[in-house]
Amino acid sequence: MTESSRERSSAPPGRIAVRKTYKLYIGGAFPRSESGRSYEVSAVDGRFLANAAQASRKDARDAVVAARKAQPGWAKATAYNRGQVLYRVAEVLEGRRAQFVADLRDAGSPDAEAEVDAAIDRWVWYAGWTDKVAAVLGTVNPVAGPYFDFSAPEPTGVVAVLAPQRSALLGLVSTVAPVIATGNTCVVVASTDRPLPAITLAEVLATSDLPGGVVNLLTGSTPEIAPWLAAHADVNALDLTGADPAGAVELEIAAAQTVKRVLPAPAAEPDWSADPGLRRLSAFLETKTVWHPLGV
Repeated sequence: MTESSRERSSAPPGRIAVRKTYKLYIGGAFPRSESGRSYEVSAVDGRFLANAAQASRKDARDAVVAARKAQPGWAKATAYNRGQVLYRVAEVLEGRRAQFVADLRDAGSPDAEAEVDAAIDRWVWYAGWTDKVAAVLGTVNPVAGPYFDFSAPEPTGVVAVLAPQRSALLGLVSTVAPVIATGNTCVVVASTDRPLPAITLAEVLATSDLPGGVVNLLTGSTPEIAPWLAAHADVNALDLTGADPAGAVELEIAAAQTVKRVLPAPAAEPDWSADPGLRRLSAFLETKTVWHPLGV
């Protein structure tokens, strides 16, 4: 057990340990759940770690409002500026490496140090893509006429992300970073049983240069929160990576009522250490095509 892990779970002889109750992260602030509910988070060996807020549908709606408010400004930021912000997140995450390692060990990660390093590198990787994705995914279209015609990617808007249930940090980063790198904002539902790395990441985001509302984090029961996000008319897209495959069809049906983009739930959790490629960068982008007359 690491020193930081011991500090969380016990106190010196004769002193009662302070039991932490973590909050949600919405709009750049850390509110309590409006329901007043919380649930116990335990380590893989059964030790009590902390209490986490159990988000309600009202919390989900508040998070969507915050994401919608932040989206226009974040989308209008230059790609270079978004890259700087993502790189700053990696810097702050690096500074809290020991805490993330302790969180992942408590969550049962087989190689916590390697996962934290991979998560930091993944942030840097996506930071480097912010000012390149338009050139790679955009194009000039040949047309039979006196027109200049080109297509360019634009952000979809507000994305609801059901984070992976097992990979509490690297999987989380791999789903959130590409969403915001391309100018979207998001509402993220963290792993139900392993929320502490996500909560620590929210603290990193709050102390970096990321504007409030770009990432909003909910903890609690994914099956309880997901249907409200899937049906919400102001959510533009849905990432079902962390959904139970057995219930994913119902979420897709709910999302179809408001014509959302949907990234389907995988049959098994992906290998997050593999090359992420461009699939997630392009998953929540729209293509805008512009025609401009040539000549007189």
